[in-house]
Amino acid sequence: MLRIRLNRVGKKHQATYRVVVLPQRSKPRGGKVNEDLGWWNPHTGTHALSEDRAQYWLHQGAKPSDTVYNLFVHAGIVRGAKRPVHNTKKEGKKK
Repeated sequence: MLRIRLNRVGKKHQATYRVVVLPQRSKPRGGKVNEDLGWWNPHTGTHALSEDRAQYWLHQGAKPSDTVYNLFVHAGIVRGAKRPVHNTKKEGKKK
């Protein structure tokens, strides 16, 4: 199964991300990338995505991660509501 995920690039404290298509079980940094769909800079909120290639991979059955799905909704590639991506508070050790 293919996954559309973010691949971190950039320097320390200046992360930018590439939106890539890769097999679900591969490592995000060292895995083989099938295709690079664009980039996203979370510090400035700018992004550049290849809309036609993203639609192609979605029609081929690639599943986007929650963050990429929200990015696609913001860019107008996918219609729908955004997904919550924040982790819920985990219970700590009980005393």
